[in-house]
Amino acid sequence: MNQSKVEFALLSFLWYHFRGRLNGMDVKDKREIETNPTASSSAAVSVTRCVDYQSENIALAVIRQFSLWGGLEKFVTKGDSVLIKPNFIVAAPSRRAVQTDPALIIAVARLLKDFGARPFVADSPAWNDIATCIRQLELEEPLRKLDVPVRKMNQPERIRLAGTRIGISRSALQADKIINLPKFKTHQQLFASFAVKNMFGCVSGKEKAFWHFARGRSWKAFCEMLIEIYRYLSPVFTIIDGVIALEGMGPIHGRPKPLGFLIGGIDPLACERVCCELVRFDPDDLPIIRTARRLNFGCSDLDKINIVGDEFSGCVCEDFQPAELRPINFSLLHVCRSVARQALLLTRSALKRNSS
Repeated sequence: MNQSKVEFALLSFLWYHFRGRLNGMDVKDKREIETNPTASSSAAVSVTRCVDYQSENIALAVIRQFSLWGGLEKFVTKGDSVLIKPNFIVAAPSRRAVQTDPALIIAVARLLKDFGARPFVADSPAWNDIATCIRQLELEEPLRKLDVPVRKMNQPERIRLAGTRIGISRSALQADKIINLPKFKTHQQLFASFAVKNMFGCVSGKEKAFWHFARGRSWKAFCEMLIEIYRYLSPVFTIIDGVIALEGMGPIHGRPKPLGFLIGGIDPLACERVCCELVRFDPDDLPIIRTARRLNFGCSDLDKINIVGDEFSGCVCEDFQPAELRPINFSLLHVCRSVARQALLLTRSALKRNSS
């Protein structure tokens, strides 16, 4: 986005607040939200309307997300190293809506750079490597122009979590702050994947497949681990990409479904609960929400969640298709095949880079 586009976004933002309407959506609450992380008694969630991934629209929606909480300065200090943690899973173009859209990643990266922070993008995709995902999403050049590096989630450090030691990448551990950018999508093993599970991508490499094998016999045990990883890494803010969501057989084989919203907040469970409301999912169907309630992690009581930003009751998706649930555990054979396939994909990717 050039300077004129940035000015346009800022002017549009000011216009929106003075006029109080955008695209026919009412502003529910213009007050700044108290930044009280993951309080179990009450929480807040910001919902901003964004009908497409045009750079001006997504930039405006991201600016509004932070403005509703008092500004980016509530979460980040100038000079901070900030991990932008998207949801990368497989080398697929953005039109398939299986990964965080590149427009959202660029908008957040640009906002952080303009603020004076030092953002970088990192993830550990289940299939392929991050470089291949970046290429498929056509993110290489935009990130290079912004001087935003891309890093692998490698060099794990063993952290004691959920009664065991889990390999968390140094890329995540050494960041001053983390901004979590998950994709709004269904999930065949967890019903839906909104906020919490995205931080599982900070577990290095194919160790994620091992934990499906070791903890996957029980939703309770697996979700406890996911929650402990999230709690330990503690992202300062989450923005869920629900502009184009993924319905059906997610997290990879679903269908794109326009929703037209970004959902943001500090409390990931409150964000997950509002996401359920947007598509009429029963929150009790989500193992992560059930487990979080038992652990008293976050707030999933809709009556105690202060939803601010754009009114969405008239835009609820009544026909959002869930995934057909499958067992969460991987067999040892599945893990071995997964590791072998990943090694083959990484080898092919390395050979392709060397030949180009």
